[in-house]
Amino acid sequence: MKLDVIKLDGGKAGSVDLDDAIFGIEDIRGDILQRVVTWQLAKRRSGNHKIQVRNEVSRTSKKMYKQKGTGGARHGSRRAAQFVGGAKAHGPVVRSHAFDLPKKIRALALRHALSSKAKAGSLVVLDSVVLTEAKTAALRATFDKIGLKNALVIAGPEVDANFKLAARNIPNVDVLPNAGLNVYDVLRRQTLVLTKDAVEAISARFAEKEAA
Repeated sequence: MKLDVIKLDGGKAGSVDLDDAIFGIEDIRGDILQRVVTWQLAKRRSGNHKIQVRNEVSRTSKKMYKQKGTGGARHGSRRAAQFVGGAKAHGPVVRSHAFDLPKKIRALALRHALSSKAKAGSLVVLDSVVLTEAKTAALRATFDKIGLKNALVIAGPEVDANFKLAARNIPNVDVLPNAGLNVYDVLRRQTLVLTKDAVEAISARFAEKEAA
């Protein structure tokens, strides 16, 4: 698959060959994408929700009333879950929500995510994303000129400092290095923007996995 390469000013900068095994999958597997997105979001959860169990509630430990002869139920502590101010039964505790997912599934999902953008015509390849000045207004005007309103930019091995500063205050625009490429961020933005360096890195990344 061939795709035109453009510059930030909208001019043409040749074309690039995209690997069909990465960007040309026709039958997009939504179930695999869903599995990986769920896996990513589960890993992000802090899991710090916590309730007080009976031994953590600060209430008197004195017996409420005598065991027999009152005509009421037999209670021994006001910390029990049935009383106001008592503990909560079977509530959430601090834990990790992460779970395992095979590497092959994660790699396959990334292929399908990239192919879905190419198939939808929402893939843009830029020559480079290097700015001489960190001007947000100027970069926003540049994005408007080339039609980028909701985009994920994969900038290359490292993100240019001026470009990063200029883009961070633009709504609905995320900028990541090659190492940050992931299924969730690709799918949550309307347009995927790759630099030529990023395309080469993605191809090399999958070539290494196939060789392994």
